[in-house]
Amino acid sequence: MKILFVVNNFFCKGNGLDESARRTVQALREAGQEVRILSGRNLEDPDGEKPDYEMEEFDFPIIQPMLSSFGYHFAKWKGSQIEEAVRWADVIHMEETFFLHHAAMNIARKLGKPMVGTYHVHPENIVFNSLGFRGGFLFCQALYRYWCRVFYDNYQYLQCPTENVRERLIRHHVKAKCFTLSNGVIPDKCIRPATPPKDYFDPERPLDLIYIGRTAIEKDQPTLYKAIRMSKYAKRIRLHIAGRGPKLDEYTRMAEQLYEDGVVIYKPVVGFYNRDQLRKLAAKADLAVHCAYVEVEGMSITEAMQQAVVPIIATARYSGTATYALDNHSRFPAKDARALAERIDYWFDHPQKRWEMGFEYARSMEQYEIANCAKKLIQTYEFAIQEMNNNESHTHHFHLPVLSVLKHSSKQAGKRVA
Repeated sequence: MKILFVVNNFFCKGNGLDESARRTVQALREAGQEVRILSGRNLEDPDGEKPDYEMEEFDFPIIQPMLSSFGYHFAKWKGSQIEEAVRWADVIHMEETFFLHHAAMNIARKLGKPMVGTYHVHPENIVFNSLGFRGGFLFCQALYRYWCRVFYDNYQYLQCPTENVRERLIRHHVKAKCFTLSNGVIPDKCIRPATPPKDYFDPERPLDLIYIGRTAIEKDQPTLYKAIRMSKYAKRIRLHIAGRGPKLDEYTRMAEQLYEDGVVIYKPVVGFYNRDQLRKLAAKADLAVHCAYVEVEGMSITEAMQQAVVPIIATARYSGTATYALDNHSRFPAKDARALAERIDYWFDHPQKRWEMGFEYARSMEQYEIANCAKKLIQTYEFAIQEMNNNESHTHHFHLPVLSVLKHSSKQAGKRVA
């Protein structure tokens, strides 16, 4: 099967969308599929790997510095290579909803090519960081409706990384067949030792608490800082913030203020880590906190959980990450610092349970391994091609038993398809 991935910049580092695209493409190729990339040029390494169909970079006036701080770059959407790429493919996979994708979609419709998309970004992820929550709410709603009507209604299938995403799309009556399928995690051996270290139960030892994710408004690191001030374990907490983003300087100052105010006695460590460094950091951590109130899937927390660290995850209307939580002690209402402090104290009060539960979380990640997700994605491509060949409408009711499309209420949010 010939699969074309359309993505603004396949090579960007530091944002989950492009990292997910690279993982998926690699898994599809390992499964024997022929995959080509339509993308902007490699800005990370100009002399390195290039896309199969290379587009020039497009800089947004005024806001490009902000977009770059998120790790996002955009491609121009005019050029004969777009039609060349679409003509080559059996199926087109759309990773985003921007100008390049609109151009490729129009050509695909003209040529009768099936399209499958992945929902990667909420409009709130983009808008809240530029307009703020209140100023951006109405614009988010308008942008979401635009994406649904202009893009998603023209796809045969739309991958929803969490049930939270699928339910939102259904509420907007999207015509694409929406199915719940994780973006997938790379299998990673757990390097945490099977038994606790000798000082694990020492009431004086520091407790390592990590937060992995971009420093951005919707990631809401400040709620964690407030919770630490309320925790009875504050003096023992050694805080690690792993990530970068537009709020890096501001949130770093807020973290350091905990130390300057004497709330914590260990100076917080803020930095950007590669995958191997994150693995080692998570393997030694006592807790991993995720406060984001806008999050499609939150793959960063899965890498920590693979290393048997217990997570505490915010629940919010536009976040699906809490579906990873195995019990209510690992969930808290977004923006509720008091509730987060209570969860932190609970897990630090129960070190034996925390150790055992960490390995349960590591085992729970096995179902989301990228190879399993790629197999189900290949089945979706096959369905899309077959339907297009049979001239079947993509607006009718559908049932895909092999994809185990979920039909459960929000009360069952803990169950997901790998």
